[in-house]
Amino acid sequence: MSTSTTGLAALPPAVRKVARPPGRSFWMRLGRHLLRDRVAIVCLVILLAIALSAIFAPWLVPADPYKTSMLRRLLPPGERGYLLGTDELGRDMLTRLLYGGRVSLSMGLAPVVLATLIGGALGIIAGYFGRQVNMLIMRVIDVFYAFPSVLLAVAMAGVLGAGIMNSLISLTLVFIPPIARVAESVTTQVRNQDFVEAARATGAGSWRIIVEHMLANVTGPILTYASSLVSVSIIIASGLSFLGLGARPPIADWGLMLNTLRQAVYVAPLNAVLPGVMIFLTSVSFNLLSDSLRTAMDVRA
Repeated sequence: MSTSTTGLAALPPAVRKVARPPGRSFWMRLGRHLLRDRVAIVCLVILLAIALSAIFAPWLVPADPYKTSMLRRLLPPGERGYLLGTDELGRDMLTRLLYGGRVSLSMGLAPVVLATLIGGALGIIAGYFGRQVNMLIMRVIDVFYAFPSVLLAVAMAGVLGAGIMNSLISLTLVFIPPIARVAESVTTQVRNQDFVEAARATGAGSWRIIVEHMLANVTGPILTYASSLVSVSIIIASGLSFLGLGARPPIADWGLMLNTLRQAVYVAPLNAVLPGVMIFLTSVSFNLLSDSLRTAMDVRA
């Protein structure tokens, strides 16, 4: 009998149990919990409506989002067939808002997804291997984590220059440190659990333990935390566009629309606040949905 088998047999039965990925029952309970949460349902419906309207904007609104007309500047909602009026250059506000949802939602989701993949991988590696590996990775992470997220995003966007791609890179770098710290903290807790020791006793290698056993137990907390950053990403991306460090004219973007319409707030206040309403509604919906997801994934609940 091999040494690894003998060592495993000497362990108590509870220790010999190796954790498995969440089964169908876990996801069914999670789905039932979310379906009973009215706030989550309302937020999900709002986000789906915004996302679908942005995707199918060319079929929902026939107007050209970039066609200007100085004769139709700042028309109030409902006048001359414009449901939400026009902007400072005579462009249809409804069309601009729907097309702007494409950029704003992309800038909210894409940086968080990229940061979750990169930061999650760095945090898991640092938390599992510990010691010198942990110190090397986490000390570099702490350098970026020491700066406020908004200040860091503005500084990086200022260095890289204005543009959607540069904003994407800036936001990704901003969100990597907090996600990496969460992943490192969760992995450090799971690393010393009995099922990990049992897997080591069977002779499993480090990468096999990480892929087959660790990921199943750390992915939930990482994704839950990452979902709460989507609303932050939308707000920061809109702020960068408002400051001239994000999307460039004439691209339809909610933050850029706030910037260009700020001088018309006394002439057409409703037209000027519509982009801000969309930013607020989308960010709050993502925030409340992430809170519901966090509660639903809480084992103690």
